[in-house]
Amino acid sequence: MPGDAERWVSEPGKDSGHGRTPYERDRARVLHSAGFRRLAAKTQVHTAGVDDFLRTRLTHSLEVAQISREMGGRLGCDPDVVDVAGLAHDIGHPPFGHNGEAALDAVAQPCGGFEGNAQTLRVLTRLEAKVEGAGLNLTRASLDATGKYPWPRHPGSRKFGVYPDDLPAFHWVRETAPPGARRCLEAQVMDWADDVAYSVHDIEDGIHGGYLSLRPLLHDADERAALCADVAATYSDEPPDALAEALDLLLHDDVVTATVGYDRTYRAQAALKRMTSVLTGRFVASAVGATSSRHDSRPVRRYAADLIVPRTVRNQCALLKGMALRYVMRARAAELWYEEQREILTTLVAELCRRAPDHLDPMFAAMWQEASDDAARLRVVVDQVASLTDPAAVAWHRTLVAGGR
Repeated sequence: MPGDAERWVSEPGKDSGHGRTPYERDRARVLHSAGFRRLAAKTQVHTAGVDDFLRTRLTHSLEVAQISREMGGRLGCDPDVVDVAGLAHDIGHPPFGHNGEAALDAVAQPCGGFEGNAQTLRVLTRLEAKVEGAGLNLTRASLDATGKYPWPRHPGSRKFGVYPDDLPAFHWVRETAPPGARRCLEAQVMDWADDVAYSVHDIEDGIHGGYLSLRPLLHDADERAALCADVAATYSDEPPDALAEALDLLLHDDVVTATVGYDRTYRAQAALKRMTSVLTGRFVASAVGATSSRHDSRPVRRYAADLIVPRTVRNQCALLKGMALRYVMRARAAELWYEEQREILTTLVAELCRRAPDHLDPMFAAMWQEASDDAARLRVVVDQVASLTDPAAVAWHRTLVAGGR
């Protein structure tokens, strides 16, 4: 589409001698960014650094990028655009995963709340240091592809993709999009890759870490019914009986049953990895096949098509997400450390608001001094805290809050 390769701030041509496309340059900018590096020490599901097997936001983002690139390339999308979307989609997430996201949303209500996807747009177009006034100054197509929720916050909404003071950048990104909140195909590909990656991989991590066993689901009809009811209430619009059919197919798949009784031996790890690989491949192939069939196998990209995910596959992905929620995340959420995480971020924001601009990083201190009102100054403090890694948040809290008592 015309304007896809345009950047918000025009830049002089760059002759590297290698003939890189604008989207290859976008990919390099994300990979070399400070925000991307920090994802190595940010929580995915399990606290970053507690086990070298478990995934962080960085490894998750690399996996989403790989899945996005393969799936998008097979459909006809520019492979670098979907790769950028996968790499960058979580770059705005704060310390401590969704637990930290909820804590920051609560304290940031006076300035419009906090949402990881809206923060991603803010990082890419404002906070990441590359081009003054434009963040990484990515192309319109790449920024549009990162937009899982291309709309501002509405009353009662939990997911949104832009804060009020980032609307100018958002409107520029959406300038060539159709009216409304329709997502481009590349964003849909990234979103499905994200669902596939974290549903399958969270189950892998949960089984390996001893948080999850599939045995109760295989032998207890009441537990299967409870899981389906849980998923219908949280991750799916499907009724529990439709989910039950998909769960039955999933639990009786040989690659899934081979992981029952997992004991961390080499053979067991190979079986677990085979399950991860087969399910990922199946979920990707089904979406590619259904979408390609709808368009007679013609290459499609941007707003020429919508991604089609077959019902059973979508239900099975939702069930895996439900297993991770029911048997891993809720169990972890009951731990004292989860409460401590929320307290760390809440009190850290309050203390930095009291002491600012002192103790802010120089970049954020300058932004705080330029802010026009209390809401804008709060947003700067929230930006500072959101940028921290898990260990850095703990260290800052120890120094500024706990150390001052």
